[in-house]
Amino acid sequence: QVQLVESGGGSVQAGGSLRLSCGASGYTRSPYCMAWFRQAPGKEREGVAEIRSDGLTSYVDSVKGRFTISQDNAKKTIYLEMHSLNPEAAGMYFCAASPFSGCRQQQSIAAWGQGTQVTVSS
Repeated sequence: QVQLVESGGGSVQAGGSLRLSCGASGYTRSPYCMAWFRQAPGKEREGVAEIRSDGLTSYVDSVKGRFTISQDNAKKTIYLEMHSLNPEAAGMYFCAASPFSGCRQQQSIAAWGQGTQVTVSS
């Protein structure tokens, strides 16, 4: 059973940056795909970025050029670097793992972290 623990959330002003981390444990074989999801109050959970075990990444259009997902396989950790943050980026950010590609889709997710809160003030 994959276990995921996020960290790095916090409060920033618009235009600021944050780096989220997600440590994974409890598996012998790395998940095929890992992703970051965002959920704002009253909104659906949205897949923001994904990274496959081969390093291929994809992003939702709204964060392209500002967010970067990366992984450190030795540390079993993935990261989300977020720059030029705006209030629309605020919400709870969840780390997720999937045995399938295209893991920005909730239905593909096999394990979730508990989430880390990001607040952006204008």
